[in-house]
Amino acid sequence: MDESIDTDDLIDLAAEYIAYLRIERGSSPRTIEAYEADLETYRDFLSSRGIEKLSQVSRESIVAYQEHLFAQGYAASTVCRRASVVKGFHRFCVAEDYTESNPAAGLPLPKTPERLPDVLSIDQVQRLFEELEGQEGGPAAARNRAMLEVLYGCGLRVSELCGLDLSDVMLDQGYLLVLGKGGKQRISPISGAAATALADYLESARPQLCKPYAKPTDAVFLNARGGRLTRQSVFKVVARAGLAIGVDNLHPHTLRHSFATHMLQGGADLRVIQDILGHSDISTTQVYTHVDRSHLREEYLHAHPRA
Repeated sequence: MDESIDTDDLIDLAAEYIAYLRIERGSSPRTIEAYEADLETYRDFLSSRGIEKLSQVSRESIVAYQEHLFAQGYAASTVCRRASVVKGFHRFCVAEDYTESNPAAGLPLPKTPERLPDVLSIDQVQRLFEELEGQEGGPAAARNRAMLEVLYGCGLRVSELCGLDLSDVMLDQGYLLVLGKGGKQRISPISGAAATALADYLESARPQLCKPYAKPTDAVFLNARGGRLTRQSVFKVVARAGLAIGVDNLHPHTLRHSFATHMLQGGADLRVIQDILGHSDISTTQVYTHVDRSHLREEYLHAHPRA
């Protein structure tokens, strides 16, 4: 226990929890930022009810917080996420001996409607890359094609794509070293169109994007100033590619979902897909079995004469 903090003050304890997530759990900066915002919302609600200390928080307080979020019009998924953060915070307080009781223990999370991930059809993916082939451009065009091929061909998260360094690329061996959530490294196979596009980019386009005035970087994907490409830039490139085939607001994660769904439809084992995606829990990967069943139903309704 940190003797320098007020062991009953919610603000101090929340800061301790965030430090634990950052140092002990290795949570990403975006996860830390989201947890900080959710805990601040929770503390603001408790403060509005005159609750400033951990010892004042009751089960009824947490239930009232969830009801307040629903009353504010938040979606069930958002309420569930914020309630999960609250439960994690109180578990931490018990584990670190800041309190003996957990007011959130046994409190069920709000039920959320099952939402299947958005995916592109195989035909849409084919048209997306055909559109890219027809576009003229310099090194940025080659980079964008390589990025999209790797996102779809390897099922990477956008943060994983932006974090790739040259030393992570093993094209001669057919894989990438990917740093995923929680600092966990995994091997992602790469071949075919993705490997070809990435090799072409590294050989001809990336050297042109390197700038003598830029700080040296080992980043695979560079921006026009020679620095590491940002998430926001990738979002823009993917969105523009989507518009070219009539898909509004195409998101990099949609390419990841499409990769997993098409792998499953092609006969890949669910455990293999789990390893490639870097899911720690198979239940996270199992959502794609629902997507695949949805696809089969559509085919059945379309093809069966009496469906």
